[in-house]
Amino acid sequence: MIAHLKKHLSHDAHPLVQFIKYGIAGGMATATHITAFFLCGWFLLPCLTQDDILVRLLGFTAPAISESVRAWHAGASNAAAFLVSNTLCYLLNRLFVFRPGRHPWVLEFLLFFAASGVSLVIGTVIQTVLITHQGMQTTLAFGANIVCALLINYAMRKFVIFKG
Repeated sequence: MIAHLKKHLSHDAHPLVQFIKYGIAGGMATATHITAFFLCGWFLLPCLTQDDILVRLLGFTAPAISESVRAWHAGASNAAAFLVSNTLCYLLNRLFVFRPGRHPWVLEFLLFFAASGVSLVIGTVIQTVLITHQGMQTTLAFGANIVCALLINYAMRKFVIFKG
């Protein structure tokens, strides 16, 4: 039983197991990102509105702020959450999902952050456009950001950064 578990946790796991491990690591990183985003967006840089889904679900009150300030605060909150969640994600992917070694670890780490940075920028632009031009709720715009990042990051990590 322990040997079977070790095999699945190793880098030599079947591709389906690898994808499941990627999903678990990504889920943990995404949960960290979401938590950090909303904590920052609630306590440090207000970016939620009174009609936001999360505010209504939790029964909170939100300050009235302009869409441009809300978009700016949402982007800054997203950047702060990115630093925390991406570090966790790198460690989980390196330890449990992909085979490291295509590049020296420092370059691997920088490439990991660079690829994630590209997805962060693209996702944040989409989020900002949805907030400022479509008047979308912050929570829904942030969801679109997360989906965009997921698609870009998997492809870059699988085919460029790690050995697959």
